[in-house]
Amino acid sequence: MKKTTTRLADGRELIYYDSRDDTARTATDRRPLDPVSTASEIRHDRLLGDAVAIASHRQGRTYHPPADQCPLCPTREGRLTEIPEADYDVAVFENRFPSLAGDSGRCEVVCFTPDHDASFADLTPAQAALVLDAWTDRTAALSQLPQVAQVFCFENRGAEIGVTLGHPHGQIYAYPFTTPRTERMLTSLAAHREATGGRNLFDDVLADERAAGRRIVLEGDHWTAFVPYAAHWPYEVHLYPRRRVPDLTALDDAARTEFPQIYLELLRRFDRIFDEGDGRGPRTPDAARTPYIAAWHQAPVRAADRAEFALHLELFTIRRTPGKLKFLAGSESGMNVFINDVPPEAAAERLREVASK
Repeated sequence: MKKTTTRLADGRELIYYDSRDDTARTATDRRPLDPVSTASEIRHDRLLGDAVAIASHRQGRTYHPPADQCPLCPTREGRLTEIPEADYDVAVFENRFPSLAGDSGRCEVVCFTPDHDASFADLTPAQAALVLDAWTDRTAALSQLPQVAQVFCFENRGAEIGVTLGHPHGQIYAYPFTTPRTERMLTSLAAHREATGGRNLFDDVLADERAAGRRIVLEGDHWTAFVPYAAHWPYEVHLYPRRRVPDLTALDDAARTEFPQIYLELLRRFDRIFDEGDGRGPRTPDAARTPYIAAWHQAPVRAADRAEFALHLELFTIRRTPGKLKFLAGSESGMNVFINDVPPEAAAERLREVASK
């Protein structure tokens, strides 16, 4: 992997990740951009004890542009974009409309491919491995910033999820605090350790799922994907490395080598689970793509027991059947009590049925 760091016209950082060591990245950003002005603020909820980012400047962010005006495509034929080069492998840059900025953290955009019409599932194993390298490198770099407490790499896909740019891309949030979801995991981790005389909760969850077998979706030598026993979403899969590590930087070479094959197969199964159509005519390519969120859970940077935390990826869709979405209604949004219409065992069986031939 070759890494090239440069700056956009407004001073934001842009990083190219290339598979070839002899790739030269010399193009400059020729757009007449004003300096980025953000108003990001972290406010703490006194009742719930969590944090909310207030970011009013995001009201003006780019919203569903036509494909020929996509800001994440390479700069070609005189059309200037966020990426000055005419081509790229993987590109990462500071978000122009960040939810977190300055002392409140940092937000970055990760462009997986220059192909506007592709998706992560369309990548080759080598391309997926390069994205993993980029996630890992950014996790290491962002973890060194004094204001950053946790690094979150994720992908939102699909208009149903709320994606405003159709180009295949993900994001990285570097939070100035440990997120509420992770805090709850750490609390459960400590309680389990106390109750079992030192056993690790993540290790036990993975061992129990592998022993039961009913919710396993696929396994490799170094990774296991399963639908959790108490899945919140209709189709939700957790992907764990067999060897517990706290974050992406700690994965060994064997796990890194196997990851692309496992993850690409998992994403392709997600695209097949609703492939029978919705009864309203021929399916379009976009309709065949299941909307999802893919979220890497990593240990907080300076947590006292970070070595006990287990890196894992959670992949889920809000689609429950063809043409029908799982909306967060009163119980979920008002009280954070999820109601799942699809039994986890049935979801796992469906995801096994659509395995690649």
